[in-house]
Amino acid sequence: MPDIMGKMDIAFPNINVYLENVPKEFSVFGFTIALYGVIIGCGFLAALLLISRIAEWTGQKSDDYWDVAVYIIIFSIVGARLYYVFFSWDYYKDNLVSILYLRNGGLAIYGGVIAGFLTAFIYSKVKKKSFLMMTDTIMFGLVLGQVIGRWGNFTNREAFGEYTDGLLAMRLPVEMVRNNEITALMHEHMSDVTNYVQVSPTFLYESLWNLCLLIILLVYCKHKRFNGEIVLLYLGGYGLGRAWIENLRTDQLIMPHVGLPVSQVLAICLVVFAVVAEIVVRIRLKGKEVETWPSV
Repeated sequence: MPDIMGKMDIAFPNINVYLENVPKEFSVFGFTIALYGVIIGCGFLAALLLISRIAEWTGQKSDDYWDVAVYIIIFSIVGARLYYVFFSWDYYKDNLVSILYLRNGGLAIYGGVIAGFLTAFIYSKVKKKSFLMMTDTIMFGLVLGQVIGRWGNFTNREAFGEYTDGLLAMRLPVEMVRNNEITALMHEHMSDVTNYVQVSPTFLYESLWNLCLLIILLVYCKHKRFNGEIVLLYLGGYGLGRAWIENLRTDQLIMPHVGLPVSQVLAICLVVFAVVAEIVVRIRLKGKEVETWPSV
């Protein structure tokens, strides 16, 4: 591949994949629509369809999940944005209006998950449903949504990692990347005529990791021992992958006064919590009959 790439090109040179004119947006009847938002929307829709299917398969009412979905979608997006803005305050404090520019990216999954859990908890209390059974069901859709949603980072040219020359190394034109995400190591591997950076496609790593996690959850779900176990498997499984992937990223959200990546710290804490909780609950339930799915 030549050292000069087109402004909208993306390449994976070590697997001989060269994509030309990959758009960030498109127009319909004069309205500009960001692909980032379309992909996130597709992720939500796919998640809802899978959740509905899991609910029916396990003897629950799928209507309950369609009812709560509207609230979870709204508050998850708000939570994901607020989480991102809080840990990027130096960037937003002098331009508060930019907080509303969701089409440019800037959603943190952990903020969305936290808001989603709180929304589901309130809904379950109001409707007198089992919170743990509901969240077990929702986890399947959440993981699928993450598998799809991460590709919004691809079209936005974000959520990538440090320089690499590995098999899945990705090249992005410099002008399409935020300056603060270009590291010294990336600069070292650029020549005077090179107009791209070569990076680790961490969005792809996380999408593939979540796909494997989804398969594990689907295979295991018939054997779950107690309500809430699927949640623990998600927290531990996703946290394990995120702790590794976050260490590679160049756009980390840093904890104030601590200097550590907030998502990595949270991921590690959730892995520890999930493992300890799984062990403790299994010990307490040993030899007891426990209700899990209504029917599987």
